[in-house]
Amino acid sequence: MINILLTGSSRGIGAAIAAALDRPDVHVIGHGTDSGIPADFRDPAAPQSLWHSALDQFDGRIDVLINNAGVFDANPLARPHDDWVAEWERTMRINLTAAAELCRLAVCHWQERKAAPDFDGGRIVNVASRAAYRGDSPAHWHYAASKAGMVAMTKSIARGYAAEGILAFAVCPGFTMTGMADDYLSSRGGDTLLADIPLGRVAQPDEVATAVRFLALEAPPSMTGGVIDVNGASYVR
Repeated sequence: MINILLTGSSRGIGAAIAAALDRPDVHVIGHGTDSGIPADFRDPAAPQSLWHSALDQFDGRIDVLINNAGVFDANPLARPHDDWVAEWERTMRINLTAAAELCRLAVCHWQERKAAPDFDGGRIVNVASRAAYRGDSPAHWHYAASKAGMVAMTKSIARGYAAEGILAFAVCPGFTMTGMADDYLSSRGGDTLLADIPLGRVAQPDEVATAVRFLALEAPPSMTGGVIDVNGASYVR
């Protein structure tokens, strides 16, 4: 049985990932506002509390961590300075710092378990964004920066711990048909924005989930540090 902790599992991409992982040999514990273990990542104590709660439910063993939780709220430059800084810090805490804390706890957990007879390594999959590479709108500096940090963190983990059987991957979706993306597409002109996607449409959550499932369960170890793009060729590296 493969034990997986999945953050942001209650809707959108997270719910699609949970569905994609619904198989007899996988046990998923989700986190979110509507399902799984509740944890508000604005609270600095929440990531560690979530980790230990999941570890208890998994009888002391987590094999895969999937960091999917995130926020995407506009933060226009015209806002009062203190408000702008507060939104920057909130987004960083939810999108990047909480994920970093969970990654640290996961790496330490696997380092402690590597002498166990049943230890078969550990995997981290971080759901970042196309914005990590091409940036985002003037009102979303904070979002792009948080996702770029997530990609850099993933690569650092991959380079640092591959020899210990600890693998790290990232997925970078473009626009995906979630409630969050629907609102943003409408605010940015909809059809005009879609014209920037050669595929002619945004991704579906299950398409992103397919990539996440592959990395979590099937990707060969030599892929560690890899980033999979799911953006309809709207950004090609």
